[in-house]
Amino acid sequence: MDSKAFSKFLNSISTSPLRVLDATIPNSKYIPLNLSKDNTPLKKVDVYSSNALANFVNTHIKRHNALIAYGGYNETRSIYTRSNHFNKTEETERNIHLGVDFWCDAETPIYTPLDATVHSFKNNTNYGDYGPTIILKHKMNNVEFYTLYGHLSLQSIENLRVGQIFKQGACIAKLGDAYVNGDYPPHLHFQIIKDLQNYKGDYPGVCNKNNLAFYLNNCPNPELLLKLDS
Repeated sequence: MDSKAFSKFLNSISTSPLRVLDATIPNSKYIPLNLSKDNTPLKKVDVYSSNALANFVNTHIKRHNALIAYGGYNETRSIYTRSNHFNKTEETERNIHLGVDFWCDAETPIYTPLDATVHSFKNNTNYGDYGPTIILKHKMNNVEFYTLYGHLSLQSIENLRVGQIFKQGACIAKLGDAYVNGDYPPHLHFQIIKDLQNYKGDYPGVCNKNNLAFYLNNCPNPELLLKLDS
C-alpha cells in the first residue's frame, strides 16, 4: 500500500475523532501549540530548561482556558539543539518532528485509539529522548501498522508484555515527568508508523531535512485518526 492509499485508509477508519487521552475531553479544550523555530515568543524561552519550557506551555494553555496543548507534526523545532542525541553533526541535525505532542500533566492516563497488541517497549534514556516508550501493533482489513507512545512513566512498562492485547479505549500507560521522559515538560509523543523497519521499543520521532520525504510517507499525520482540527 503506497503512502497516499495508507493515509486514505487511516482517515476512513472512523468519521469520529479517535482519542489517546480521556475521550470525554471535548475538542474545545485542546489548543494548538506552535513550537517551531520561527515562533518569536519561543525564542525568548530558555529551551534548555524543562521548567522554563513548562512555564511557556502552561501559560499558553491557561491563556486559552484549555486543558491540553497539542501539535507539532512536520514542525521544524529548535528545542532539540540542547541534545547531542539529535545533533551529532551539522549535516545530520534532526529537528523536524514526526508525531503529535499532547502537553498535559504527569500521570495523565493514555489510551489506545484502536484495538491493539503490544509490539515492543523500551526505556530510551538518552538525554532528550523518549524515556519509557510503547509501540502498539494494529491490524484492520488486513492492513498492519503501528502507533508509538513516548515520554511515559516508568511504571507504564514495568508489567507490560509483548503480545499483550488492548481493546480500543483501554488505558495503556500514564505520562512521565521530566525526571524520566528525556527532561521535557510532561507530554505524550504520539506517532503513526507504517513500516517499523525492525525497530523495537523505539523509532525516530524527529528527522533531518534530507530524510523528510521518506519519514512523512512512513509516518502520516496523526490527525487522520485524531481529527482534532475538524
